[in-house]
Amino acid sequence: MLQNYGLSQLREAKEREPFSGIYLNNKESGMYHCVCCDSPLFSSEKKYCSGTGWPSFSEAHGTSGSDESNTGILRRVDTSLGPARMEVVCKQCEAHLGHVFPDGPGPAGQRFCINSVALTFKPRKR
Repeated sequence: MLQNYGLSQLREAKEREPFSGIYLNNKESGMYHCVCCDSPLFSSEKKYCSGTGWPSFSEAHGTSGSDESNTGILRRVDTSLGPARMEVVCKQCEAHLGHVFPDGPGPAGQRFCINSVALTFKPRKR
């Protein structure tokens, strides 16, 4: 069960403190799912250390080139802190996941900064 802070973060788009999430340093192979609805969101294969204090991914699971129509995420413009940022929410239940920024690695150059409290991790079966 999610603690009250986790619920408010997911529904009210609040952020956790950097370097506080349980998945920040997770190096296991597997899939990150939405904590609310279990939708698959990000593969560990696209996770990297951005140095920002949040788990970071270069793309969402199901991305094909620049097409995110088969992913579990949606993007929304977020102006809650003034300058516009791109919020990332779960496509199935609309839980707040984090934000995406245009300063990541690879050809797409994206950095998905995702809150650990929004995720569950399922290790790859061996």
